[in-house]
This record gives sequence, C-alpha cells and structure tokens, in this order.
Amino acid sequence: MKWMHRLLLVALAFSAHATLQARELGTDERALHVLNRLGYGPRPGDVERVTAFGVERYIDAQLHSEAIAVPPALTQRLDGLAAIHQSTGAALAQFEEARKAAKNDDEDGKKLRRETYQRMGLETAEARLARAIDSPRQLEEVMVDFWFNHFNVFAGKGLDRAFIASYERDAIRPHALGNFRELLGATAKHPAMLFYLDNWLSVAPGYQPPQRRGKGPANQANGLNENFAREVMELHTLGVDGGYTQQDVTALARMLTGWTFLPRELIRNDTGFQFDARRHDDGDKQWLGRQVSGRGRDEGEMALDVLAAHPATARHISYQLAQYFVADVPPPALVDRLAKRFQSSQGDIRAVLATLFASAEFWDPATVGGKFKTPYQYVVSAARAANLPVVNVRPLIGTLAQLGMPLYGCATPDGYKNTEAAWLNPDALTRRINFATALASGKLPLARPDDDAAAPAMGKAQLERATDGERAANARWASDPVDPTQLANTLGGTISAQTRTAVADSQPALRAALLLGSPDFMRH
Repeated sequence: MKWMHRLLLVALAFSAHATLQARELGTDERALHVLNRLGYGPRPGDVERVTAFGVERYIDAQLHSEAIAVPPALTQRLDGLAAIHQSTGAALAQFEEARKAAKNDDEDGKKLRRETYQRMGLETAEARLARAIDSPRQLEEVMVDFWFNHFNVFAGKGLDRAFIASYERDAIRPHALGNFRELLGATAKHPAMLFYLDNWLSVAPGYQPPQRRGKGPANQANGLNENFAREVMELHTLGVDGGYTQQDVTALARMLTGWTFLPRELIRNDTGFQFDARRHDDGDKQWLGRQVSGRGRDEGEMALDVLAAHPATARHISYQLAQYFVADVPPPALVDRLAKRFQSSQGDIRAVLATLFASAEFWDPATVGGKFKTPYQYVVSAARAANLPVVNVRPLIGTLAQLGMPLYGCATPDGYKNTEAAWLNPDALTRRINFATALASGKLPLARPDDDAAAPAMGKAQLERATDGERAANARWASDPVDPTQLANTLGGTISAQTRTAVADSQPALRAALLLGSPDFMRH
C-alpha cells in the first residue's frame, strides 16, 4: 500500500529523534515521560490522573507498588491461568508425562505433548502480557522485564519449558524492586538457571554418581562446567570488564560444584535447589585474589556475597539501569552516582531507582523520546494506547515473534538488548507498521475467547493480510477500530506537529494506524 510505504520512509528519515530545546518540561510532558519510562505508556486518561496525583507522588507510588491495588478483573484472569500457579515440581511432572507419552510415535501421545507445551507457554505469556497491559503496577512490570533479560533463561531449552513460569514468579518478580543480593541468589538457585547454564551437571573431578539398583547412575554428570560461573561474573554481576580472569572463572565453577537440583526429587517432593556435597570440589581455590578453602555450599554463598558487593557490579548494574531508563549511551556522571547509591544502600534496587528518577539526566528534555522501543515495549504500549480489550493474547505473541523478540525466546544468556541499534532496521519497521495497521483497523482477533484453540497464531502472513484489508481469521472476534481522536489525545505531546499534520491530511480510516506506526510512537 502506497501510504504504508510513505510512512516507512518517514519513519526511516526521522529515526534520529528531534532533540527538544533546553527548557523545563511542562506538567503534561513530565507525566507522559514517567508513563513512558516507568511503564509501558499511557492509556486514555492516564496523563490527567498522573498530573492530578502529582508526578513525584506517582513515582514514589510506583517504587512501592505493593500498596497499589490490582484490578479485580486482572486478578480473576490470572487466577484462571493454571501454569503460573503450579509448583515447579508439578510443572515438571506434567512436562515429563507429556514427553514420555510422545516417545513411542503414538499420535495421541504427540498430541498430548504438543497441547501441554502450548498450554504452558501460552498461559505463562498471557500472564506476563496481561500484567504489562492492565496492571497499574507499571514499574514492577518494567523491572520484571528488565531483570528477566538480565538473568535470562531460554524457554526452548529442554526442561526450562516447564520452569519458566516459576522462575519468573519465584526468582524474578518478588525481588524486582528489592535487594540485588537476594535477587542474585534466587536466580542462581532456581532449577531454570541451573539447567539453562548446565550447573546442575557440574561436578568435581573424579566424581562417581551413585548406582541405582539395575538402573545405572541416578543422575548425569559431565565433569566441571564453567558456563554458569562465567555468566554470573560476565553478565549477572561484574561485567565483561570487571577485572576477573579465566582462572577466576574456573575457580568459581569449582566453588559452585554441587549446586544442583534432582529432577526426581523435584517431582516427588517439590524440592528445588539442592547442595550435593558428593559432587562438590572441596579443594583449595584462588579466586579474585582470595584464598578459598573447602567449605561446601558456603563457598558459593560467599562468592555471591562478594560479587553482589563488588564495585564493578555496582557500576555494571548502574550502567544497565541508566541505559534502560535514560539513554543508550548513559551519562557517565549519572552512572557514577547510581553506582555509589548501589554500594551505600547495599544493593537496594528501589533506592538506586529513586536516585535515577530524581536525577537531572532523567528529566533532561534531550532524553525525552530518545529511546527506541524494543518490540516488547512497542507491542505492549500500542495495546495500552489503543485501549482495546485483549482477551486473546495470541496475536500479540505472534507479533513479538515476527518482530524478532519472542517472549521467553532469547537463546543466549545475555538476554534481549534495549538499544536502538538492536532493533531499528527497515524490515523491522515494516513489520511494526503491519502490526499498527492491523491493530488500529480492528482486524486482530483480540476479543476471541481464550479457549478457542482452533484459531491460528498471528504470524507474518496473517498480519500482512490484515494490513491489506482482508478479513482476519475468526473475524467475528475482531475488535472495533481504534478511535484516532482518543488515541491522539492519549498520546498527547509525544506526537510531533509534523506527524499530527500528516495524520490530519490522511483518510480518517488510516489516522489511528498512522499514529501507532509513526516514528514518534516508536520512541519513548
């Protein structure tokens, strides 16, 4: 469509955002800024509510989100998603039952496996998206996404398909605004991380697994594995320039031998993390300039204590937070202040964020609209701004995959990037505009009941057909078109005068799509 091609050219031409003049932000601009950075953008009426409440009070409320009531409708929806409430052991038992049923090439067994895997994945994704779109605890949802990427595990790796829901629920979410050392420990001990980075199989040299009568070894063991130790230092704490050596990686891997979980115990007794002293390398180690004697599990706990309190960790985490909330290349002075607050507060995430949100750098008009939205941020913010009931999240899940950011689908331990360089390219813009057009015109089956499993996922072909004006699959469940006037009012000053002129000069049926597909809306 010619208009879509023009929109793409405009988006590319104005990919470098226009810097605002050095001045104080107006009241509505401040409200929009916090809604876009501390959350996933405004819904209708949000700017007015934040302005009336007070921007500073809103920030403080978001930092203490446990006091914010969750809407009953969202609570009811989450209560109906079995996968996010299952214990880790129950989820693994269900996963293993489905996997075993499919081993004999039995069609019924394959169907059970397929349906089990799909249900686990769909319900986990639905919970995440429903919260991101509908929860008033917006900063909590932003920090869950931030920390999941920081401590990434890949849902496509074996048993982790069964562990993702409990990993987010038990390791990430409770500590998203809490203490970094507690967060680090929770992720390090969860079966999802132990499995993903192979530490569950890491053992001391010469370890001999116990024999089970007539059944061989009780558990696999592959010798010393350094994957987890390397990523704990390189990604989770010190950073790639954190001053450690390969010798330190090996030493930490030895210190973490025995940190494992036993699948049969997990299924039988819901026993997750275990320390197996038989697997542990109890020899002396030299690590980060320290002499470490054999102390069993305490060696690993001491290592996490040291890493969480290390100045390099404070700087690494502070840089990432400043990059996420302020600019792709954050101001060094801001990073320094955040690192000092991280250390003085002993890793209090809430305290570091409070310092960040009170900083002159965060409120600098030059930073407004300076971050290019990730696909996740773009899709969720579009759903919020459009203000359409999202009963069926499958079109959103499919769109995220098409945009290169499948939910829980990052295979590498460094997680998804949040910088412009990672996501701004012509193909990605075209797909975003396809999604914007389909959403704005009401051609996504968002109103379809969750139990209508016969409907296909929303892939590239479906988005293109919806963009070209064909009826969406299950069109009876399509949404109403987005009201462009309400949308423009919701987005307020984030939409430039140039874009508003282009929208006003277009056909009424295209105006909402032009707003959601504009270069202005792709930034926050």
